Amino acid sequence: MPPSPTPNPLRLLVPVLVVVISLTVGGGLLARELYHPPAGRSQEPVTASTTSSLGPERQPGSSRVDLTTDAAAHPESEAVRRLLQAHFDAINERDYDAWTTTVVWSRIEAQPREEWLVNYRSTRDGSIVVHRIEAGPDERLNVLVAFTSVQDVADAPPDLPEPCIRWRLNLPLAREQGAWKLDTLPAGTTPERTPC
Repeated sequence: MPPSPTPNPLRLLVPVLVVVISLTVGGGLLARELYHPPAGRSQEPVTASTTSSLGPERQPGSSRVDLTTDAAAHPESEAVRRLLQAHFDAINERDYDAWTTTVVWSRIEAQPREEWLVNYRSTRDGSIVVHRIEAGPDERLNVLVAFTSVQDVADAPPDLPEPCIRWRLNLPLAREQGAWKLDTLPAGTTPERTPC
């Protein structure tokens, strides 16, 4: 009986390569679909501004609210960005009525117009970056945000009398009347803050 011919290794390699390439291309197309932002979402580049290179005369920086890539991936990111933009715009423009549309009712009751106008009379906020958005208890959101404020020293926090302060805090958001609003900070919350 003659010996059977030895299979050519190249003949086996070609089908294996075809399968591997097909799986790679298919996996790439699937990943593109999974990670492609949904239609209707903003396609603007996500940037995280920084204040470290700004001179004192240019603080607090832009008043635009930016999102990190991590924050922008959250399904509520655009609603959160719009809420914070309206909130910081109201402070910068000394517009109490606009501010009341961004916070829960209990915050409005705790800070009537006259008190609010005194508290924010010299404040300007900028370099606002949302770093993270997470689900919280009771269908709430927790938003980690950093920003810079400039103010008269007399209007700064008593324990940090500085004209320029960098803030980093976790803001709770709650649904009220069908929209996200900034809730009251839990008792004992101490925001991170440092002089510029």
